[in-house]
Amino acid sequence: MGIRKYQQSDCIELTKLFYNTVHTVNAKDYTKEQLDVWAIGQTNLSKWNQSFQEHFSIVAVENEVIVGFGDIDSTGYLDRLFVHADHQGKGIATVICNQLEQTVTETITTYASITASPFFEKRGYQVVKEQPVERQGIYLANFIMIKER
Repeated sequence: MGIRKYQQSDCIELTKLFYNTVHTVNAKDYTKEQLDVWAIGQTNLSKWNQSFQEHFSIVAVENEVIVGFGDIDSTGYLDRLFVHADHQGKGIATVICNQLEQTVTETITTYASITASPFFEKRGYQVVKEQPVERQGIYLANFIMIKER
């Protein structure tokens, strides 16, 4: 597996990976209704691309296939960290997260799903608070988590 910087040509593949990961991996912790408003399958590619370009964004590639991605901004906000459902448990998220964390010296903040929070806790992140996120009238729980530097 290799890690490389995000390229604009990756955007469509990353949105597909995001959608599929949410609807498979996160299905154990969220209802179908919650998954459907979290990842609706219609992503604003220009907004996602702009966000990836403004952040430090990387992708994990195995056999020329993107198997994961993550991004962090200059303030230490770790925005996205997703690994393809078929590649869970192989250390891909750890490799991506290690590289993202190395790019900032500030406290790192992330909004972790119920599914992802144990991963971040093992990395030394602490839960600041649980927060409800509303999408189309449906509420999903996530956790504001920080890692002091």
